[in-house]
Amino acid sequence: MKKIVLSAAFAVFGTFAMAQQDGKMMQKDPAQMEQKRAEHLKKMQADLGLSDAQVAQVKALQDKRMAERKAQAPQIQAERKAKMEQWKAKKEQHMAEMKQILTPEQYKKWEAQKQEQMDRRGKKMHDMQMRKMPAK
Repeated sequence: MKKIVLSAAFAVFGTFAMAQQDGKMMQKDPAQMEQKRAEHLKKMQADLGLSDAQVAQVKALQDKRMAERKAQAPQIQAERKAKMEQWKAKKEQHMAEMKQILTPEQYKKWEAQKQEQMDRRGKKMHDMQMRKMPAK
């Protein structure tokens, strides 16, 4: 029983984490991303002793990779959406089966326990993210 509850909680938690990550990815400013990329190239040049020609080749390779990723983005999003729908269907099936097994009181208590566990995990994740954030 504990394994089922934990599995469901991990699945839900993972979903929320991915959803938050997608939102952050969409918020990035293209100019800021380009600036970070230029800084990374300068650091590579200094650390590895790259020539200007090598830096240009690395930049071209990065441009090619970014173009490929942009071209694949719709397919990846469609696959992700299909997996999410499949996961939701399995979750609904699991919930229906649990509802049949448990009495109404047990089911309410089980749902409350799951929610409490999700809240605790969410708070832990929030606390961890706050510790990782640089002070401004």
